[in-house]
Amino acid sequence: MQQLSELDASFLYLESDNAPMHIGSIYLFDASERETPLAFSTFIAYLHSRLHVVPVFRQRLEEFPLRLGRPHWIDDPNFSIERHLAYVSLGDNSQESDLMSLATRVIEEPLKRDRPLWHITFVDGFRLRGERESRAGFALIVKLHHAAIDAFSGEEIIGKLLEYTPQPQPITPPRPWQPQPKPSQERIIIQTGANMLRTPWRVTSRAASATGAAARGLLQKQMRKIPLPFPLFSAPQSLLNRQITANRQIVSARVELARLKAIKASLGDVTLNDVVLGLCAETLRRYLCHQGADTDDSLIAMTPISVRSSTLRKSTGNQMSAMLLDLATKEQNPARRIRRIHWNAAASEPYREAIAADRLTELLPSTMLALSARLYSELQVAQRYQPVFNLPITNVPGPQVPLYLQGAKLVQQYNTAPLFDSMGLVVVAVSYQGSLTLNFTVCPDVVAHSDSLRNHVLDSLTAIEKAASVLNPEEMHGPLTEAPNPTLADEAMSTLENALKKLLGRFRR
Repeated sequence: MQQLSELDASFLYLESDNAPMHIGSIYLFDASERETPLAFSTFIAYLHSRLHVVPVFRQRLEEFPLRLGRPHWIDDPNFSIERHLAYVSLGDNSQESDLMSLATRVIEEPLKRDRPLWHITFVDGFRLRGERESRAGFALIVKLHHAAIDAFSGEEIIGKLLEYTPQPQPITPPRPWQPQPKPSQERIIIQTGANMLRTPWRVTSRAASATGAAARGLLQKQMRKIPLPFPLFSAPQSLLNRQITANRQIVSARVELARLKAIKASLGDVTLNDVVLGLCAETLRRYLCHQGADTDDSLIAMTPISVRSSTLRKSTGNQMSAMLLDLATKEQNPARRIRRIHWNAAASEPYREAIAADRLTELLPSTMLALSARLYSELQVAQRYQPVFNLPITNVPGPQVPLYLQGAKLVQQYNTAPLFDSMGLVVVAVSYQGSLTLNFTVCPDVVAHSDSLRNHVLDSLTAIEKAASVLNPEEMHGPLTEAPNPTLADEAMSTLENALKKLLGRFRR
């Protein structure tokens, strides 16, 4: 009975109709080398034969009685792979834009909680448009819940499901599988009692939450009275940070890794990740300028850091740390900005010793965490105060060798990440076979004219290259003497912790 961590559980509690908490991916395959098109039935058999490499694909969530503990994973006794698959034929005249429109509609829909938290849509009849002629292909639209994986482990799962050879491998019969019996009522009661003994005051919070609307109204009043020191937060108000709707749009731009590596080499002591963040920063600055927005204050990004041990690796779950990073968007020179980003990252405490991402959630029991998330949204805290950060940016290194599915080569992938209250844009950068794709998941009702982001990426890369070529060598390789704000992350994290502790203190009385 594997229980969710507080971080994993928080993605369940943050989920709403406007903010489904799953990671999405769109994989395009070139099937022109196959003698026959890949049939949907063949794909089902192929996937069925490899389910054993991803146990979470056959596990669903089970709640404790009265939510006296975080949900836990159990084998789904009613598991049926057909409940997680869908088939769509776009037709021979379909374009990539048609595929992305379909993917947007699929990704907008939340996953159903009564089954394992994943779904794959097989898109048939899709043709890849080349410079001279189109090629037969197909696509997969994959949804995996954030409670089960993070972006880093998600890439590993796909790597396990796909193949590393262009020769189709024989599809073997699925391994025998019997679901482990559901934990007995006695074991659940014992586990519930253990949870209550560890934190006796949780019983009070459960009783309070069970009293209905009256108690909830009281909690809302208490939330309003808490003296939250939000002015300490450094992230500026931005047009990116407004109330989101359920609408989504996926915008992507692909650049060659060689160009990014050349920039890294010319700028001295920076990392490739710094260059990627610099490209994102220049893109966002150009977008905001074209929208007539104020760029006097630098945007703050939340950048996840994988902390999964190389000696104890888990294929699922969220094993991340979080770092708040000043993107230095008020810096005019895009090449100098990359050096500033590197300095901001290297000077922050999480860069040297990562702040665990569940540091803010481990203080709260399940019901209180869920209620806090709902109140945060309903009270529009992010609308009334400065945000902690303006957007998340995740850079996921992908394989540099080609991947295949039954002889069909993976030629392109697009990735999405969940949006949540007052975060209208998130960026996921994924590299594969010498290219890096910047994926922007946006709420079009918040981020207007988001299609322009694609051109801004390409223009930004050219501008960075030009700026890097004319920087003074001493400036490129010399140390930065002007210190940024090295306590940005710690200050924000500590402020949130203090606010949560004050909230808990009120409920304990």
